[in-house]
Amino acid sequence: MEPAQPADRVPADPTPPDGQPPVTPSAAVPQAEPALVEPAGAPGAAQPDGAAETGEQPAPPPAVDTHKSERSPKDMAISLLVLLVPIALLLAFYRGFLGGDQPTTVDPAPAVESARAANAFPVSEPAGLADGWRTVSANFQTVDGGSSLRIGYLTPEGRGAQLVQSNVPPERLLPTELTAEAQPQGQTDLGGRTWQRYTARGNEQALVLLEPDRTVIVVGDARDNELRHLAAAIR
Repeated sequence: MEPAQPADRVPADPTPPDGQPPVTPSAAVPQAEPALVEPAGAPGAAQPDGAAETGEQPAPPPAVDTHKSERSPKDMAISLLVLLVPIALLLAFYRGFLGGDQPTTVDPAPAVESARAANAFPVSEPAGLADGWRTVSANFQTVDGGSSLRIGYLTPEGRGAQLVQSNVPPERLLPTELTAEAQPQGQTDLGGRTWQRYTARGNEQALVLLEPDRTVIVVGDARDNELRHLAAAIR
């Protein structure tokens, strides 16, 4: 005899009656549900390894202060004013106490004495020039073919004029002093002598006195009346 089976026991391999298909157990194994994934940072969510060990949260990045580097137009104007004030004070001191606007004047006597000592040609000096004429340069030099004395002036109107005396032949001297394109423009009588009017560089004009042993040139961008005044003053 077989031992007695419990009343609720399901046979492992139930055999259907003759002529019937096998019976499949109706109880199905339930499928596992997918685990819910909690977003990072949510309460109860898993923390990174370091935070899980220490219990600390990572610090947020520092905020960038966008207003710190910006400067208002008023601030920029004040900074510029701070720079300009010392410059203005220095310029005023330079002009007022050091004579910064005044041209540097020289004494022409050494150059004139050197020309007379060389005895290369008769040397003349202007006499009776009006107030305001200033000597700004003076030079005597010996060159190939002769010697030349140059004295530069600043006229009362602030223009330039130069007195040249030389024994260099005129055909070489005039192209050098007045350019090769210089052309005579007629004659004029000044101080009892006859001068030739010439064109010169740019806006310059010239008066030329041709003598047997020297050539005298008055040239510059000064006005015609100032050049004539200088030429008439040569003695």
